[in-house]
Amino acid sequence: MTQVLKAALTSVAAFTALTLTAGAAAAVPAQTSPRAQAPSKVFTITDHLARQVAGELADQTARGHVASTTASGPADLLTIEPDTRLGQEARAANRAVLAAKALPATSGSLLRLRLANTGTRAALERGEVPLVAAAPTDDEPAEVTAYDPLGGKVLLDPVKAPDRPVLVVEVDVAKAMPMGLELVRDVLADRGIKAVKPSASRITESRTTESQALAANGYWATKINAIRLNNDQEPWIKGAAEIYSVVGGFGLDGAPAVNIVQMPYLDNDGTTYYPNQLIVHFSAYKYNLADVVMMEDDGDTNYQALATAIANALLSIADLGYYVPLVNAILSAIPTSWWTDDPDYVDSWYTLSTASSGRLNGAAANGWMDVAPYWVSAL
Repeated sequence: MTQVLKAALTSVAAFTALTLTAGAAAAVPAQTSPRAQAPSKVFTITDHLARQVAGELADQTARGHVASTTASGPADLLTIEPDTRLGQEARAANRAVLAAKALPATSGSLLRLRLANTGTRAALERGEVPLVAAAPTDDEPAEVTAYDPLGGKVLLDPVKAPDRPVLVVEVDVAKAMPMGLELVRDVLADRGIKAVKPSASRITESRTTESQALAANGYWATKINAIRLNNDQEPWIKGAAEIYSVVGGFGLDGAPAVNIVQMPYLDNDGTTYYPNQLIVHFSAYKYNLADVVMMEDDGDTNYQALATAIANALLSIADLGYYVPLVNAILSAIPTSWWTDDPDYVDSWYTLSTASSGRLNGAAANGWMDVAPYWVSAL
């Protein structure tokens, strides 16, 4: 997963009162001890399963089967040895992971096995005994704990990949995140927070005759032409990032309204992407302003907790007749544990408007977006 810079962090209390305009410096969450928090529930589950998988690989036949099933990419752990003790362990672990992420038990398999250091694939196929580790939810682990088939622990350098094959037990975040974000949308709707639904008709319901005529033909949006997150030295054991953004503003009725935007292309730090993605739809907002909070799912996100944090933050904000940025309230409501060992916060952008264009640096200095106004024509 992508690694987030932990730079220049100030207290939450200091930024909750700030009202920022576009391009102004912003405070970011307070930093706590990077080792203060216990391992996440998901990591505890996958770490235990990694030890079980390692034990099964003492058998040469099992090693050959695993080598073949992971040859072309990650393999579904529930299907590798479905009728064995390992299969039972995997199914139990999958149920526990679904519960830890607040996903329905009917969501299917989320656990997979991946060869982390692909340069050792030939060695694995020759029958070399691999180590097995769980994907850490910490982007800056001091070490990576792996297991050998005898149950022994092997501590690995998080920066330099070993020459020995390492199989990783991990959550398929690309599969989990769409289900989880849909849960977030449902919870927000149940709490009375409207989703942003691009529609010219919503503008025509509450604006003047002149504006109605304009809105009937379309609306303005903000388009991302290019985007880049800062390059950090990330653990070799991590896979691609799964990024999403919480885009919020005041709806036409004056109540906070949000849109959860997936950014599945944004895999790696230090890479510039050119998505041409619409990030803000201004047809749904009372003011000509909206905020963006970018987050990363490291595999351990509890979507119910995420939704509750966002809802509690937004429901505390009142329309005062002028625009108040929503970023600070969202960040201050997110549990402190999310900022330690598991930096899910990536960056934030304040007060985007229909006139926003050019390069916009994130408030946390973790990345930038090149944006431009985009006219969405009505059909």
